[in-house]
Amino acid sequence: MADEGDSEPRKSFKLLGFLDVKSVPCARESVLYGSLGSLVVGLGHFVATSRVRRSCDFAVGGFICTMLGYWFYCRYNLAQHRIRQRMLKEGMRNKILFEGSSLDPERKQTGNERSDS
Repeated sequence: MADEGDSEPRKSFKLLGFLDVKSVPCARESVLYGSLGSLVVGLGHFVATSRVRRSCDFAVGGFICTMLGYWFYCRYNLAQHRIRQRMLKEGMRNKILFEGSSLDPERKQTGNERSDS
């Protein structure tokens, strides 16, 4: 019974018709944190001032600011992670390539080995 639901492809949710929340990195978290920020800012402003329309305006502004702020934070961290991953992958490739050769940085050469070569 559980296999039947897993076999069909899941529909992706598109925000504003173009932002595919499922496949775009950081999109889901940004929207969730933005909605939470909107709720906090809107309710906070309403409790402080009791002005409904102005509180809704603040809630929309809080959504936009929180969503964009977390979007840039998440994308920056994702870019750093990918750069570190690429450097590690290149280092592992070089390690495999140079292991046991005279270009191996971990291989310590003594005076006798240099004179023999």
